[in-house]
Amino acid sequence: MNGSLPSLPEWKTLFQVAIEFKKIECWNWMSDTDLIGVQNPENGLIGYCCIMGGLKEMLGLVVYLGTEGLAGYRKIQSEDHDLDAPHFLYLQKCLTVTFEGRKYLREPDLKIIKGLGLKFRGPQDWPLFRNYQPGYLPWYLNREEVLYLTPLIPQVMEGALRIKEKTDLLTPPRKNCYLVRIPEKVGETLTWKEEWLEPSPAEKREPDAPPVDELHLQRIKKQISRRQGVWEIDQFYSPSVVDEGGRPYFPYVFLWVDQDTGLVLNVRVAGSSNYQADFQDQFIGLLEKLKFFPNEIWSRNEEPFKLSEPIASALGIKLIRVKRLPALEKVKKHLFSFFETGKP
Repeated sequence: MNGSLPSLPEWKTLFQVAIEFKKIECWNWMSDTDLIGVQNPENGLIGYCCIMGGLKEMLGLVVYLGTEGLAGYRKIQSEDHDLDAPHFLYLQKCLTVTFEGRKYLREPDLKIIKGLGLKFRGPQDWPLFRNYQPGYLPWYLNREEVLYLTPLIPQVMEGALRIKEKTDLLTPPRKNCYLVRIPEKVGETLTWKEEWLEPSPAEKREPDAPPVDELHLQRIKKQISRRQGVWEIDQFYSPSVVDEGGRPYFPYVFLWVDQDTGLVLNVRVAGSSNYQADFQDQFIGLLEKLKFFPNEIWSRNEEPFKLSEPIASALGIKLIRVKRLPALEKVKKHLFSFFETGKP
């Protein structure tokens, strides 16, 4: 578990509010397209809260964390995600409170419940708390997350009950704004008000491209004169999980494919640390091995594009950002099948 561990009394309070949340069954009048924002009193982060259970398949609450988490929610709702990736949900940034059957709980979950002296029964009765972070398996909550959810859940309940009485409460006054419950401290008392707010701008994260060895690239350029074809490149999460004793994660897969032949030029599985330099080393090594440059390189995603840019620029290779990689997508489909079944 990351961060400090919650105490049993802190877990007890969270379980109590989760049980109360389940009792009101707000999924009977709210859908997963209804969001209630709740601002964190400690740091101002807004959790965009989605109530699950309209179809009775999964009961619970998903709290999408900040603008980044909200973007993940929007991708799911718009189906603007990679349908070939079976783990697209693991790209989300959120906390979840769901009500499951006992078989879905792990030993740490059951140990907490036993320590609290709580008893549950039934296929959708056991509270299960999880953290979702990009590139990782769902994981247990740390103390900070428990303390964050504990006051948030009652505010979601309050908002949901108000919506039950006033069904048009979530009708926004303008596009791209959400009803947010905001804390106000009066003396030692914390009170709450509601405001329509636009999400804060998404933090622009430029891929961290390591510096390349310019002299090495110049030597390669002098040694290789042949140019042919178009390469398609991409970087994505593997569907296979790596467990090295901490939180299991999905490693990156780097893939280079010849567009004309559909042949895989190189495939590389890399960990989450120092993967940018690994990508560039693999790229340069591939050029040296094949002893020719492509006329063009196509990339769909921003990060492999940025990581390839200094190499392509130094070697005079045209780098193009595209929406689809037809040859690579076919290879990726077979690759995912191999990862999952062991059969091509």
